[in-house]
Amino acid sequence: MHQSSSSIKYNIMWFRSDLRVYDNPAFFAAMSQGPTIAIYIMTEGQWQIHGISPAKRALILRQVKSLCDELEKLHVPLIVLSADTFKDIPDVLGEFIEEHPVKRVFFNNEYEVNEQACSQQVLARLDKHCISHSNYHDACLIEPGLIRNKQGEPYKVYSAFKRTYIQAFSYHARSILNRPEAQRPFRIKSDITAIPEDIELHSKRWPAGEEEAHDRLNRFLDERIKQYKSKRDIPSEDATSQLSPYLAVGAISSTQCMQAALSLNHGSLSEGHQGIATWINELIWREFYKHLLVDFPDLCRFKPFKPETDRLPWKHDSERFEAWKEGRTGFPIVDAAMRQLKATAWMHNRLRMVVAMFLCKHLFIDWRLGEAYFMSQLVDGDLAANNGGWQWSASTGVDAVPYFRIFNPVRQSQRFDVQGDFIRRYVPELSRLDDKSIHMPSAQQANSLAYPLPIVDHAQAVAQTKLWFKRLSKTETEHDLFSLMEHESV
Repeated sequence: MHQSSSSIKYNIMWFRSDLRVYDNPAFFAAMSQGPTIAIYIMTEGQWQIHGISPAKRALILRQVKSLCDELEKLHVPLIVLSADTFKDIPDVLGEFIEEHPVKRVFFNNEYEVNEQACSQQVLARLDKHCISHSNYHDACLIEPGLIRNKQGEPYKVYSAFKRTYIQAFSYHARSILNRPEAQRPFRIKSDITAIPEDIELHSKRWPAGEEEAHDRLNRFLDERIKQYKSKRDIPSEDATSQLSPYLAVGAISSTQCMQAALSLNHGSLSEGHQGIATWINELIWREFYKHLLVDFPDLCRFKPFKPETDRLPWKHDSERFEAWKEGRTGFPIVDAAMRQLKATAWMHNRLRMVVAMFLCKHLFIDWRLGEAYFMSQLVDGDLAANNGGWQWSASTGVDAVPYFRIFNPVRQSQRFDVQGDFIRRYVPELSRLDDKSIHMPSAQQANSLAYPLPIVDHAQAVAQTKLWFKRLSKTETEHDLFSLMEHESV
């Protein structure tokens, strides 16, 4: 027997960056409280404003289509609507509510500044329509705001955050949820015609679907997690989970990842098998960065956590910035990493640190340019993780690497790509070099292979960067710092 769409009121599940049916708090609650239909609101203009990459945009929309298939198994119709930006969502949602007998709206919270503002505007619109709502905590295992020091303040150092996080986990971490039971069928049908056709970019490398995300998690747990600590920094090895794109679009939850790892590690967050504990540590880092967005919203506004670092004479050298983006800096490991990003819309995490520190500490180019470029390219672009990583590398952020610790790209290459396998894959013009030369070809070798010479001298660049930071720490004035550029060259 079908439910009549005209005789009943139903719940709306508003999907956002939580595009899954398993372990979805808002969706689970909606389904348990009556007949439910789902909506997803595309915001192409907002994606442009936020610099979302074409690869991530395509994955999001593929995931919405996959979500529609999963919802139909539960007899939940999915309606895809279009808004230009977040500011338009309340009107789009309001018009939908006016045309349908809605009882309650359910959604999961998002923690970025613009997303939080959007949520508040939606709630105001629902109040205007006298529609009740329920919003849930989902994107972190422990809700932001609950991890505090003895003074009731947020942590600014990861190690201290982690200690309290582990202590709080058993009573603050949310429980994992199963897929809801199917409801009785609706006469309302799914409508996803608003999704454009051009969404196949990188679809073979990053296929959509909850099943794909869970398969990747299970393969990682079965085959690689126990070697994660020893192999995670080797870019030529398939040693990481590569789940970040699926976490970014909500095809899988951090709760699912953490609980799966804990079950394999006998419930321990910090002890047990070193490989598993190291991966759990990375999940907690992810939580840390998301919590910071709530406590320090200026991080969402391109502001450094350490405001004094905005007095540093960051450069906007377009020629060197283009060389960095295109993978022609003359430093093979940097170039290989940047070419991997362009080819796959993803980059190995060790190399993200290497290339970020190269841009900020060797070229002294404003870290915000690098952060924005990563977002414009990455399939797993996530504001919290991306900002946290860039500010760590630039020594401008919370718990950042000390300014005097600067990666030597050649040593990083020699240490983590010992035989040059990764370089050979992405910088094929160097593939015939021996295992020693490939990390830094001689000028003669580079010229003969049409490979660029280094665009900066490592030792000089490091010395100059240390000098600028050292003078900043002695409270140099902005005028004094910028005058350095006229007298000291990198």
